[in-house]
Amino acid sequence: MQYDAVLFDFDGVVIETPSSQRMYDALGRVYEKLGRSRPSPEMLQELMHGDFESIADRCRRLEIDADTFCTQAGREMIRTQLAEVERGLRSMYDDVSAVRSLSAPLGIVSDNHPTVISRLLDRFGLRSLFETVLGCPLTPEGLANRKPDPTNIERAMDSLEADSALYVGDRAIDVQAADNAGIDSMLLERSSEAEAGAQTTTDAALEASPTYRVSSLTQVPALLE
Repeated sequence: MQYDAVLFDFDGVVIETPSSQRMYDALGRVYEKLGRSRPSPEMLQELMHGDFESIADRCRRLEIDADTFCTQAGREMIRTQLAEVERGLRSMYDDVSAVRSLSAPLGIVSDNHPTVISRLLDRFGLRSLFETVLGCPLTPEGLANRKPDPTNIERAMDSLEADSALYVGDRAIDVQAADNAGIDSMLLERSSEAEAGAQTTTDAALEASPTYRVSSLTQVPALLE
């Protein structure tokens, strides 16, 4: 099937997913800077997948200013992710090159921080491949636009002047976001244990019924002919 645009999630699709333990350690450093004891694993889940109100509520209970917390957490998580790449602990997937043959305009729609996405696209020479790139900063608006909210998918489609689009992701929540935007979805099910372990509690509660299922991006061009 032909689409006006093809949109991709970032982590787990274009670039390897960041280490949960290193992200948790980064959050711990933020807590230490703010004079608090090490956070619970639930706080990391809220920060990575929650909304601003849930984070703000936890900050109120800890007597931390939510905006200050989010600013420092954003900086630390950007620094941690960039360091992962520089140390060779995280890289792009080899099969990303397969999407270069697609004729439709391409875009990125991710819940990761925009700075991380842009820096890593530049780092791996992929920036010119994607005509629009949208992420979610740690701000009330940015957190509100996280998937399954369709806002950033819709913004990307507007940017590419696309009436129809396909969204490629590796989690059930990506499929739901595509459904909420009224577009087709492709679920990328990579076989490695590391990727399987990246499935979140939120995803486990969702039922994924994607338009397509693939195990590699090398399968995408043939399906869209």
